[in-house]
Amino acid sequence: MGVGNHSVNSNMATLVRQLAWWKWALLFIAAFILSVLGSGFVEAGFELSNIFGHPSMTVIFAAIILGLYALFVRLLESHWPTDLSLRRLIPHTLLGLLVGGICMVLVVSTIVASGCATVTWRGFSEEGQWRAIMLFLAVAVGEEIICRGVLFRWIDERWNTGAALLISALFFGLGHLPNDHATWWSSLAISIEAGLLLAAAYKWSGTLWVPIGIHWAWNYVQGNVFGLAVSGTHAGTTMLMTTVNGPDIITGGAFGPEASIISVFICTLYTIVLLSNRYRR
Repeated sequence: MGVGNHSVNSNMATLVRQLAWWKWALLFIAAFILSVLGSGFVEAGFELSNIFGHPSMTVIFAAIILGLYALFVRLLESHWPTDLSLRRLIPHTLLGLLVGGICMVLVVSTIVASGCATVTWRGFSEEGQWRAIMLFLAVAVGEEIICRGVLFRWIDERWNTGAALLISALFFGLGHLPNDHATWWSSLAISIEAGLLLAAAYKWSGTLWVPIGIHWAWNYVQGNVFGLAVSGTHAGTTMLMTTVNGPDIITGGAFGPEASIISVFICTLYTIVLLSNRYRR
C-alpha cells in the first residue's frame, strides 16, 4: 500500500476510535441500513436486465451503488474511500476472480477425487451464462459492500481486526441460514470458509475489488460451471453436471459444496496465507 493511503486510514481509524460510542453506533447503523438498501438496488438492476434483455444494466446499477458508497464515505469520513481505488480496479478484480475460481475448482476436484462425485458435460448456453455472470456480480457487489465495506471496516477501525473478522464472518454465515437446505453447520461453514476468507482478502488488499472478485467467481463457477447448488439454491443454466454420491460432510449435500468440510479446509488455508502475508508486510 502507498504511504498516502496508509496515512489516511490511520488518521480515520484514530478519529473513529475517539467518537463517543453512541455517535459511532448511530453512524454505523445508518451506514449499515444504507448498504442493505444499496444491495437491493443492485439486485433490482439485475431484475431490470432480465426484463429489458440488457445485461449491461446490472453493471450500471453496480457502478451507481459503488459510486454512492464512495460518496457516503466522502461525506461522512471526509475522504474518498481507498478501498475503491480505480487504479486497482482491474488487477485486483482479476486477482479475486482467479482466487475464487481456483478455490472452487480445488474443492470440486477434491470431492471428485475422493470418489464422492462425478462430473459430465451438459452443454453451453451463452444467454444463460451471461445471466448467471450478471446475477453473481450483483450478489457480490451488494454483499461485499455490506459485510466488508461497512461491517468489517467500521469494526476494524473502532476496535481491532480480530473482532472485525469474527463479527463480520458470523454475520455473513448466519445471513445464509434462511436459505433452502441450510443448517447450523452450513452457516458455520460459510462463516469460516467465506466470511473469514473474504474479510482477509479485504484486509490484505485494502480494496473491495479482491473480495468482490472472489465472491463473484466462487458463486459462478460453483453454480453455473459445475452445476452445484449455491448456498442451497440452484443457479440455473450450467455447463457441467456434477452428481454427488457421498456423505454430506464431504459433498455438502443439497446445500452445495459450501457445506463441505473440504471447502472449510481449503479456504482456511487461503485465509491463513493472506493474513500472514498482510502482517508480515
